[in-house]
Amino acid sequence: MTEKTKQAEDGATMESRVRDSFERQGLMRHLGAVIASVAPGMVHIRMPYRQELTQQHGFFHAGATSAIADSAGGYAGFTLFPPGSSVLTVEFKINLMAPARGEYLEAVGKVIRSGRTLTICQLEVFGVTGEERTLVAMGQQTLICMHGKPDSLSAQA
Repeated sequence: MTEKTKQAEDGATMESRVRDSFERQGLMRHLGAVIASVAPGMVHIRMPYRQELTQQHGFFHAGATSAIADSAGGYAGFTLFPPGSSVLTVEFKINLMAPARGEYLEAVGKVIRSGRTLTICQLEVFGVTGEERTLVAMGQQTLICMHGKPDSLSAQA
């Protein structure tokens, strides 16, 4: 097996681990959020516009915006964590920079620094309509790698 083949298989395994975990998130399912892409240290999550996700002015609610940002960062970190571990958010801060509107929101989580225990991520959320993307929120997040605590519920039981 070549090194390139091994890396591709490892990448596929990592992506499967991330997507399997994401599918178990009841809140993301409730929001209608889906993973758009997974790469080492970066995850994109999309959430389509629905009236149920809005605040009183018809914009996406800050809670929904923040939730997908938190998940995008968390899963970006999780892509770099070893198998058999899990991820938890320690803290995050978000700045709402413009009304969150569009056909959908796209949250991008990007690892800035990955340590053995703590990982720092940059969070961005864009409102997207057609080809137009508007930055509506930015944030920063700290994650903890829960070594020896598998992500799967069945593995924890």
